[in-house]
Amino acid sequence: MRCFKAVFVVMLFSAMTPAAQAEIDGHGPDGWRVTGVRVGEVLNARMGPGTNYPVIETFSDDERGLQQITCVPFYTAAHFMAMSETEVAALPPRWCLMRDAAMRKAGWVSQRYITPDGGELFDAPVGGLSTQTSEPYAMDPDIDPVMQAEDLVREVYERQFRSESGGMPSPFDPAVAGHYFTDDIVALFASGDIGAHPLYGSQDFDGSIGEPTADPDSPMYRGMITINVDFTNFGQDQRAVFYLRADSGKAGSALRIFRVEHEGWSYP
Repeated sequence: MRCFKAVFVVMLFSAMTPAAQAEIDGHGPDGWRVTGVRVGEVLNARMGPGTNYPVIETFSDDERGLQQITCVPFYTAAHFMAMSETEVAALPPRWCLMRDAAMRKAGWVSQRYITPDGGELFDAPVGGLSTQTSEPYAMDPDIDPVMQAEDLVREVYERQFRSESGGMPSPFDPAVAGHYFTDDIVALFASGDIGAHPLYGSQDFDGSIGEPTADPDSPMYRGMITINVDFTNFGQDQRAVFYLRADSGKAGSALRIFRVEHEGWSYP
């Protein structure tokens, strides 16, 4: 799991450090740009830091030169480095108050959709792994459902990694599995009758895991989202395929994984 750990550590700090640094010394990136929004769509800017606030402005999918006023939750790099993994995991998703280059419009946007202008694009973390039994994956109307599905699958892998180091319960623990999987899969995990490892398709793992990526041929069809995860295990290239859909039985019709396929076997 060493390669997998490196991926997530890099992702976490590349996503959080630029904004924190700007808050420390007051001379962070000169500008920010919108990222992760599909061409022709817009990024909603809200009255406050959360989807419960009304949309008051929009930024284009290629908006550049944005100015960052502040972000919440607020922390400096020193604060962040001093937090434990449990404290980092408990952080809520970060929102930033942004204004355009012309200073004509401003509003709160999710930090995952902004990146330093002129810098490399990066993927923001999910915003805090949930350790409780709430519904962290209610569908967000402002975010592409396929991207939400990628984030959910990514969090399954990140939680699995952290569980192996003793940081939190496994995503297959019935106490938290309902965050990610439909009830029939949760029941399967509880029974212990799954055979091989749900992510690796084998009893042991020694390799590296790629980023969860929407299926290029059929990312979403009739409400079903397909996410592929390519990985190597003991030198063998493999793929796990996750199928997700909105579960009307969950609060906010939350996305849940309802089927997983490995080469030669699947569940439930």
